[in-house]
Amino acid sequence: MHLATTTSGNALLEHDPLALLVGMLLDQQIPMEKAFTSPSVLLERLGGGSSLDATAIAEHDPAAFEELFRTPPALHRFPAAMAKRVQALARVLVEQFDGRAENVWTQAGDGADLVARIGRLPGFGEQKARIFAALLGKQFGVHPSGWREATGAYGDSGAFRSVADVVDDASLLKVRATKQQAKAAAKAAQA
Repeated sequence: MHLATTTSGNALLEHDPLALLVGMLLDQQIPMEKAFTSPSVLLERLGGGSSLDATAIAEHDPAAFEELFRTPPALHRFPAAMAKRVQALARVLVEQFDGRAENVWTQAGDGADLVARIGRLPGFGEQKARIFAALLGKQFGVHPSGWREATGAYGDSGAFRSVADVVDDASLLKVRATKQQAKAAAKAAQA
């Protein structure tokens, strides 16, 4: 795993499905590495342990939970909004998936169902759902039938389009270059 900036952050992402899901939720309007490091910082601020607990997050006092996000260094550029989203995500996991993030993907019938299930989570739209499903497929062996088709171009091998393709420093640079090219193309098309 090569998504967080710390060894402990990457280790948490490897063994804690909720940490991985929270990292993906936070991966917007901040650098990817910051987003995927924040779950380990959140775990420390919640008192430590080996993994995040959806029930504990869902039941945490909202103002105190927001303060965990605001405490320097803030866990996100928009700490209040993201604290609310993480708690909303935890509530959905508790109410619909027995408090277990991995149930979102292990109970999916096929690739289309996987993307749809992820896309219904708070903070996840269609594109983010496809990227996360591709991450699960490429780096965690989650391969329900049709998963590559359901993830679109994000499931392509060697495409270097998203976080799903980041496995080392070289692949991170390739993903960043691809994103910069896409932004430049979009800007040119608008002109």
